[in-house]
Amino acid sequence: VQLQAFGGGLVQAGGSLRLSCVASGGTFSNYNTGWFHQAPGPKREFVAAITWSGNTYYADIVKGRVTISRDNTKNTVYLEMNSLNPEDTSDYYCAAQGRLGIIHSDNAYPYWGQGTLVTVSS
Repeated sequence: VQLQAFGGGLVQAGGSLRLSCVASGGTFSNYNTGWFHQAPGPKREFVAAITWSGNTYYADIVKGRVTISRDNTKNTVYLEMNSLNPEDTSDYYCAAQGRLGIIHSDNAYPYWGQGTLVTVSS
């Protein structure tokens, strides 16, 4: 499956952005999909995920500010980000895994889209 991430940009602190991840080349409804952001160094840190069945998971640092959703008819997963602060500035990546993958681990996702940069100004 191929993934493309969209929606990054420059926003002021307190603002909102919606990121989109569009999938092609596979049966999207069979995959768990996650969003990660680039941490210092090679690791990507978990932000949120939605399973093939619609269960959602969030990192503690974004709970209450972020909502992940999916539209299988459009092969798209969305990440709505609110109350953004400068510490949210990062490259954000969407990723997909099979139904039984470990949700929070970047190593458990074999399919990745390109990053989309979110910059939050103070």
